[in-house]
Amino acid sequence: MNAFSRRLFGNARDLRDPSVFHHLSLVAFLAWVGLGADGLSSSAYGPEAAFTAIGEHRYLAVFLALAIAATVFIISWGYTRIIEQFPNGGGGYMVATKHLGAYVGALSGCALLVDYVLTIATSLAAGADAIYSFLPESWASAKLTSALVVLGLLTVMNLRGVKESVTTLTPIFLIFLLTHLILIVGAVGANVGNIGAVATDVSTSLSRDVHGIGMGALALIFLRAFSLGGGTFTGIEAVSNGLAIMREPRVRTAKRTMIMMAVSLALTAGGIMLAYLLLDVHPVPGKTMNAVLAEKFVGDGGWARAFTIVTLVSEGALLFVAAQAGFVDGPRVMANMALDQWLPHRMAALSERLTMHNGVYLMGGAAAALLVYTGGHVELLLVMYSINVFITFTLSNVAMIRHARRAREPGWKKAIGIHGLAAALCGTILIVTLAEKFTEGGWVTMVITSALVALCMMIRNHYRVVAQKVATLSQELSLADVPPVVEVAPPLELDPTKPTAVVLAGGYGGLGLHTLLQIPRVFPHQFEQVVFVAAAVVDAGSFKGQDELEAQRAQVEGDLDKYVAFARTHMGWAADRDFALGTEAVADLDRLCREVALRFPRSVFFAGKLVFQRDRWYQRALHNETGTAVERRLQFAGLPMIVLPIRVFH
Repeated sequence: MNAFSRRLFGNARDLRDPSVFHHLSLVAFLAWVGLGADGLSSSAYGPEAAFTAIGEHRYLAVFLALAIAATVFIISWGYTRIIEQFPNGGGGYMVATKHLGAYVGALSGCALLVDYVLTIATSLAAGADAIYSFLPESWASAKLTSALVVLGLLTVMNLRGVKESVTTLTPIFLIFLLTHLILIVGAVGANVGNIGAVATDVSTSLSRDVHGIGMGALALIFLRAFSLGGGTFTGIEAVSNGLAIMREPRVRTAKRTMIMMAVSLALTAGGIMLAYLLLDVHPVPGKTMNAVLAEKFVGDGGWARAFTIVTLVSEGALLFVAAQAGFVDGPRVMANMALDQWLPHRMAALSERLTMHNGVYLMGGAAAALLVYTGGHVELLLVMYSINVFITFTLSNVAMIRHARRAREPGWKKAIGIHGLAAALCGTILIVTLAEKFTEGGWVTMVITSALVALCMMIRNHYRVVAQKVATLSQELSLADVPPVVEVAPPLELDPTKPTAVVLAGGYGGLGLHTLLQIPRVFPHQFEQVVFVAAAVVDAGSFKGQDELEAQRAQVEGDLDKYVAFARTHMGWAADRDFALGTEAVADLDRLCREVALRFPRSVFFAGKLVFQRDRWYQRALHNETGTAVERRLQFAGLPMIVLPIRVFH
């Protein structure tokens, strides 16, 4: 990491430090800020979409507020159970994979990935709308540019680390809570004396509509408004996906975070809906309804104007904070899918700052593309956003129903009832949103999600075929001329003056053994000793605690010991091994090889490389080609290295 990178992203993390997990993890409050902001910020656009959809039947806002609050708690309860079942995180992807199968899990994971890209894009677009609501209308043309600038800043912050970005944004979160608490309590409290008149008006209007258009038509209007306001519930799943960043004990921390998220969202969204009704708020072009609400509440005057500006700036800034959920959870879902071979393996890699930097770059780039494509229009982004959210919500609750039926744990019937209700609500919102908005962005998100699912299928199929081919290498070894066990044991210590073969080895198996056995065939009588080197690469799958790191260390050492034993017993070579624990295989192997070259000046380095019968561009994207990358570095340093081909007919 050069000086500029250190200044921009921070110093590299030390994986050997036992406290590194503690320093990177979040307590419940900070997790509420980093992940709960996604749910809480949806009160900036969800209630507005629902309230606008009821049209002239404004009294339905009372029932919508109650329905929204109840739905928040129902969905949150379901995800609390998912947290209990999957304490290492993964959320909707993991629960669907385990209980509904790998392919349904892939669908859920793809929907989640698109969801998190849209979390970023929608939050930034809505944040820009909120802030530009009090600025001159002539400045509106700069909204998209402003959103893209903030996107760039958030990308850099997340490359530095999750905790750093969340801590920086905490004051914004607190100002939002304070200003909106004043707004909601003031608007509702000021009308407490009129509660009787409001109740009478609601009752009269309801009775009039029931007799005028019928209960069925009124129910459809309510259902449509409730569904189109489904953006209110987006973000609830973020906690279950982000368990890996929670402070131990993770499950308890996550449950506390979920409670804080559910209560704050239910009160804020329901309160804003009631405030719209009580203050008779109507849409105004160029302004969000929350901006109109704030102006109506405080009236005219310098202090009133100042409060409105602070409220809208905090709302816009919180929406920018909400984009954090996409940067926090999107790369984690991506990493989980990469570990299951649905996505390229490099998507699970960690940077020196222990962030999933490839995922952060991809999420930021995809969000920028969607912002440009939609022109930053929240209405279009929200439709695309909601569809993917409710695909995952529905599949997650169906999966938990299946789990409850199979496990039959205490309270399983109650669990089926609540998950069934949640699945029905989420499925209904999904169907209504698709039907109503298919031509207004619905088809776009379906095409994107379907294309991503198809891409994941092709990637997984490629990895499976290659894995089968590599597995045959070990089988072929049993039939090949493996050298017999030598009669004279080689020396225990290596001679620094002799030629030394240095083999870049991974897991013990056919690829490494084929590389080793080719050396005496290509260079007969040249080497009598070998050093095996390997990099234990810490990725999102192993970066879950000190125990996982120790297990990975033991696995790598065990594999290297097997190579050493094979070289000594079957080839009669003196053998040794060395390894490094880090996040970047190429950099770690480069450093290891240079150290070995200092100990054994006559070293020649060897690595195996899978060579496909037909070379394709995507093969380079799906396979890290570590040996070739290390070869370039060592040759530039003046050290000889040879990459031996291992043929794969695919």
